[in-house]
Amino acid sequence: MVELMNARSLLVVLHDVAPPTWADYQPFVEAVDALGEVPLTWLVVPNFHKHNGLDAHPGFRRLLTRRVARGDELALHGYFHCDDAPSANNPRDWFMRRVYTHEGEFYSLSREAVWTRLRAGIEVFRRFDWPLEGFVAPAWLMSDGTREALRQLPLNYTSDPQHLYRLPDFTAIDAPGLVWSARSAWRRGLSKLVSDHREQRWRQAPVIRLGLHPVDMRHEFSRTYWLQTLKRLLDEGRVPMTKAGWLASHSDRIGRAA
Repeated sequence: MVELMNARSLLVVLHDVAPPTWADYQPFVEAVDALGEVPLTWLVVPNFHKHNGLDAHPGFRRLLTRRVARGDELALHGYFHCDDAPSANNPRDWFMRRVYTHEGEFYSLSREAVWTRLRAGIEVFRRFDWPLEGFVAPAWLMSDGTREALRQLPLNYTSDPQHLYRLPDFTAIDAPGLVWSARSAWRRGLSKLVSDHREQRWRQAPVIRLGLHPVDMRHEFSRTYWLQTLKRLLDEGRVPMTKAGWLASHSDRIGRAA
C-alpha cells in the first residue's frame, strides 16, 4: 500500500466528450481498454454547441454510465462548449476568443451567468446518477465571475494546463499536462517536439496528465503519439488514475505527513 501511495501517477483525460465526438474517441478508448485497467477521466459537455443535449442521446448516456461502473470519472466540461457572449471589446479579449479559441465559454461570463450554467450542469449529472467532483472550463479559460461561482458550488476541483485546484479555496497543486494543437500538420509536428521535451523534463514529476481532444483522434500521427506515450509511461511504472482518484490519494499523503 505504501509503495502504491509513493508511485508516480498518470492521468488520461478526454476533453469535449459529447455524442458527436464519441466516434472520434471510440477506437482510442477501445485500444486503451485492451491495455488493461486504465481508468479515464471524461470531460462531459451537457449540450455540446447547443445541438447535442444528453437528454436526446440515451445510448450515449448508457455508455457513460457503464464507464462510471468500471471505474472511470466523469467531470463537467462547461455546458455548451461554445462562446456565445457579446463580442470582445478589446484586442486581448478578441485574440483569446476569436484566435486562441472560439470555445472559451467561461472566459467572459458574469458570476450570475456562470452560476446558472453550472447549476444546470450539476443537475444533469444528478439526474443521470453520475458522481461529480470536478469542473474544467473549455480551453481552461475562466473569468473572475467563474472563480467566484466555483467558490460557492458543491464541486471539489478545477484545473488549468499545469495545475489542479482544490475548491473552494483554489489551492494549487502541480499537475503538469501534455496537450496538442492538432488542427494542421505543422501544429501536430510542433506539438510532438514540445511534448517530447516536456515529457523528458517531467520524468520525475509525481503526476503527468495526458489531455486529449477529439481532433487528435482524427489524425493517425497524433492518435499514435498518444497511445505510444500512454504505453511508455505505463511501462515506466506510472500508476493510471482518475483526476478525482489522484486528488484523494494526494490528500491522504498530506494527511499522513501532517
